[in-house]
Amino acid sequence: MVDTYFNEEHRLFRESLSDFLQKEVVPHVDDWEKTGVIDRSIWNKFGEMGYFGLLYPEAYGGLDLDFFYTVILLEELQRVNSGGFAAAMWAHVYLAMTHLNAEGDERIKNEYLAPSIMGDKIGCLCITEPFGGSDVAGMRSSAVKMDDHYVLNGSKTFITNGFYSDYLVVSAKTQPELGNKGISIFLVDRDTPGVTATKLDKLGWRASDTAEIAFDNVKLPLENLMGEENKGFSYLMQHLDLERLVMGINAHARAEHALQYTMDYMKERTAFGKSLDTFQALRHTMVELTSEMEMCKSYNYIVANQLNQGIYSVKEATISKMMSTKMADKVIDGCLQMLGGYGYMEEYPLARMLRDSRLGRIGGGTSEILKEILAKIMIDKKSFAPVPQS
Repeated sequence: MVDTYFNEEHRLFRESLSDFLQKEVVPHVDDWEKTGVIDRSIWNKFGEMGYFGLLYPEAYGGLDLDFFYTVILLEELQRVNSGGFAAAMWAHVYLAMTHLNAEGDERIKNEYLAPSIMGDKIGCLCITEPFGGSDVAGMRSSAVKMDDHYVLNGSKTFITNGFYSDYLVVSAKTQPELGNKGISIFLVDRDTPGVTATKLDKLGWRASDTAEIAFDNVKLPLENLMGEENKGFSYLMQHLDLERLVMGINAHARAEHALQYTMDYMKERTAFGKSLDTFQALRHTMVELTSEMEMCKSYNYIVANQLNQGIYSVKEATISKMMSTKMADKVIDGCLQMLGGYGYMEEYPLARMLRDSRLGRIGGGTSEILKEILAKIMIDKKSFAPVPQS
C-alpha cells in the first residue's frame, strides 16, 4: 500500500525530516511539555526547511508539492511523542494558513501568508466558543460594520496557538438574524487593542498553548474581512475535509508509533524466563491492534489521494477522523497495558501518548457530531458540495 502513493522523493523527504526532528525537536520536547512554551526559534527553522510551505503556492514562498508530503510531515510529527508540539505546527499550517491562502486577498497573502510560510508569523483559527462547542452556527461573537471599520465583540475558547500566535483568523456574525448565513471571517492582529487571551491548563497536548480569547470592542479595518461578507460559514465548511483528514492521519501515525515502541519493549522485557512477545495472548492482542491500525492507515491514504486529486471528500474525511481517533485510543490503551506498571509512569512514553490521544475524539468536531453528519449523508442522502471559487 505504501508504494502505491510514495515515490523515491517522498522517501528521501521522510528521511531528511526525521533527521531534522530528531536533532532539532526531540531533545527539547520534555522542556516544552513542562513549560507549555515552544521555543520561537523552532518555527523559523521549520520555515527555513520549507515544512510550512509544502502545500502552498511558490509565489508566497511555498513549494506547491503533492499532498503526500503533508502526510509524511504529519506522520513524522507524531513520532516526537508530543501531541502538543505536533498540534501547534499543524494548526498553524492547516487551519490558520489554509484560510489565508483560500480567502485572503493579495495584501493578506503577502503580509501574512508569506511570513507564515517562513515561520516569522504564527497563526491560529478561532471558531469554537464557550457556549457553542461544535455548534458553529450558534456562535455569539459579532462584528458590526461601522463607517470605515468593524467592531468585534465576543469570545473563543480551546484555541490552539491562541496565546502566543501573532495573528488570529476569527469567525463572527455580521448579520446575526441570518444564522449561519450571516457569519464572516476576519484577520485580527494579536496586538490590536481589545484582544486578550487566557492560557488554559489541559490534560494533554501540554507543549502547545491553548487559550480562551476575548474581543472587547476590537476595531478592525474593512480590509481585514477575508473573502465576502456573510460567507464565512461556507468557507469554514469548505476546509473541514482537510482538518478531519489531518486528525485521522495523526491518529493512525501515533497508534503506529505506540505499537512500534511497545513491540520493541516486549522483545526486551521478560516474565517467567520468557520475553513478553512470546506469550500467545499478548502476541494475538498486538496482532489485532496492529491490524486495526493498518486498516485505518490504508483508508486514510485513499482519502489523502482523493484530496491530492482535488476531490471534495467530506464523507470520507469524516469517517477517517471518527474511526482513526477511536482506533488510536484503543491501540494506545492496549499498548500501555503491555508495559504493566511502567506504562503508567511518566518516564515511559505511553502515559503521554494516552493523554495526548484522547483529544482526537473531541477536537475538530466530536465523534458524536461526526456521526450525525455521517447520518445525514448516509441515511438522509444529504450532499455537500465545495464552495465555488470566485
